[in-house]
Amino acid sequence: MRRARKSDQNLARLYFGNSAELEVSVNPDGEISSERSRLSSAMAFDMSYCLSWRVAVEANNARAWRTVPAQCVRYVEDYMLGGQYCRDLDTVVDQICVYINGITAASDGMDAWILDVDDTCLSNTLYYKDRHFGGDPFDPMAFKSWALRGISPAILAVLRLYGRLIEKGFKVFLITGRDEEVFYLSTEHNLHAQGFIGYERLIMRSAEYRGVAATVFKSAMRKQLVAEGFRIRGNVGDQWSDLLGDCTGDRFFKIPNPMYFVP
Repeated sequence: MRRARKSDQNLARLYFGNSAELEVSVNPDGEISSERSRLSSAMAFDMSYCLSWRVAVEANNARAWRTVPAQCVRYVEDYMLGGQYCRDLDTVVDQICVYINGITAASDGMDAWILDVDDTCLSNTLYYKDRHFGGDPFDPMAFKSWALRGISPAILAVLRLYGRLIEKGFKVFLITGRDEEVFYLSTEHNLHAQGFIGYERLIMRSAEYRGVAATVFKSAMRKQLVAEGFRIRGNVGDQWSDLLGDCTGDRFFKIPNPMYFVP
């Protein structure tokens, strides 16, 4: 028996954990046994499936899922921490900037942009790291404890985008499904500490909208802004429920997030 190559061991650990060790047999001609070929094929199938699943999530074809599929937990972890998430995020922000460069905020101060908060402005990846990157069911009490700490780091690409919007004279509204009574102070502090300063309004879920689907709540908030005379020039969020419904704006942009689904 001969120990597998380092690259094979890394791939195995990605799917089977850090304790995974591959022992493979080699025939006299130096060819690796079919056992390793079968294992490699299984890994490739899982990776292919999980890539397709993530695309379905981002395209809003996969809906109402409660957890990341068990066979995709390692894949999502690698996606979030291995660099691809950041590259995808940068690509989205680059496209937003192309759009921004082609429009001008009107002098009346009524051109607005809407940004979501969780995993759009502020990252919860550190929280989800301890919950198998969405492989565990959502725990509202655990997330409440996390959010009340107010330590979520800024998503830097979005923070730069935010600064560009303010610089160009757009009014920025932050709309989040967090409960206003519970989370307002910690969320405001967290945003300010991470550099999100100068927004027009932080809009949170009031008692009237508790238990209401995010799509309904955020549609209602956008309709109120339009009724006040604001023109929504753009809308950015990591969930389709941030972007669909009424008064969605001239354009909307989806931030990648394969860790959870909010209806």
